Amino acid sequence: MAVPNEVTCRLPRHNSSVPRARALLHAMLGEWRMGEDVRDAAELVLSELVTNALRVSVPKGRQVGVRIEHSGAEGLLRLEVSDAGGGWPVVRRPDDDETRGRGLLLVETLTHRWGVRRRACGFGKTVWAELKASDLVAVPAEREVAAVTVQAGQQVRVWGLWHTVRSVRGERSPLGGFTMVLGMDEGPALRVDAAEPLTVRDGRPE
Repeated sequence: MAVPNEVTCRLPRHNSSVPRARALLHAMLGEWRMGEDVRDAAELVLSELVTNALRVSVPKGRQVGVRIEHSGAEGLLRLEVSDAGGGWPVVRRPDDDETRGRGLLLVETLTHRWGVRRRACGFGKTVWAELKASDLVAVPAEREVAAVTVQAGQQVRVWGLWHTVRSVRGERSPLGGFTMVLGMDEGPALRVDAAEPLTVRDGRPE
């Protein structure tokens, strides 16, 4: 099985979604062994993109979509944030005494390139940004990862045994966090916090 290189999620339109998006990104970058410089820049960029998406006026009940992807072949980390609002983001050049309006200027400065496109569904937009990140390293056969990065088909060591993950879904916990629900090949589903460390290996015949 290929090294997991992508994660997506949908977040509520609430200020708490900014640190939640950063936590998700932090977990993924730790999984990919990204350097500190890339990590710091990427977390700033994602924070700005999610913050901008939360400020857009949208129909009630709409969420913010987040997609994080690493392309080993191209050496790029790609961040995408989608919203259902209208309008088009534009880089501003605020005066020194202005306290807002520098978000996209920061994105432009920290990234290799960035842009915006219409969503495939026909409404809203996706703002994307790419950072150079060529330091992806080989992943050992057995490793400890954040629960949010586990994929169906992998094996997870729980209850003292290896179990194959049949399904993966995320849900918001009553306390406002993000919980992963892993359907196993036998026994009850495993419910853990998205950042909970789990020992995994790629699926293999018994």
